Amino acid sequence: MRISATLVLLASSLLASATASAYDWTFKVGAHQVDPKSDNGTLAGGTLKTDVSGDWRPTFQLEYFLNPNWGVEVLAATPFKHDVTLNGAKAAEVSHLPPTVSLQYHFNPGGKVSPFVGVGLNYTAFFDVKERGPLAGTQLTLGKSWGAAAHAGLDFTLSERWLMSVDLRWMDIDTEARVNGAKVGTVNIDPIAYGLAVGYRF
Repeated sequence: MRISATLVLLASSLLASATASAYDWTFKVGAHQVDPKSDNGTLAGGTLKTDVSGDWRPTFQLEYFLNPNWGVEVLAATPFKHDVTLNGAKAAEVSHLPPTVSLQYHFNPGGKVSPFVGVGLNYTAFFDVKERGPLAGTQLTLGKSWGAAAHAGLDFTLSERWLMSVDLRWMDIDTEARVNGAKVGTVNIDPIAYGLAVGYRF
């Protein structure tokens, strides 16, 4: 009897695990605001106060579940565009892509509401720089950035396969600025990204 009871419990546990992880992948499409921190540093020996504007763009998230609780997520987006001001004067327009890979933990997989947290690595590339105002006629380049990322949010189950998410993400983004090849300082962007997404499990 004890062996039979143990087998029943084991089978029930395996069945519950299999049910919770019936779908290994989740794909989300949404929109997020990348909102740089308020103090982005100074350039040229502290003489130029730097500010970077925020921007909304479509985003895409693909997560593979290692088990019902743990998943690996990749974040992608269409290019974000920002204005860069120096001492209040618009000096450049710049685009960037911030792909991010995170390891995430889901607290209530399969539930109606499932909170999650994650940590990961962000890579940011800057491109399509257009110099304006005080930088007109110069060449501004912004170096690539590698940094830590943190993520938290809520998944709301809509049906067996469909869900909706709200999330908040912090990224450590610092880029070396050069004007005509000469280093003028580091821009500390370190944004908060927040938004909404609709997801599909498969």
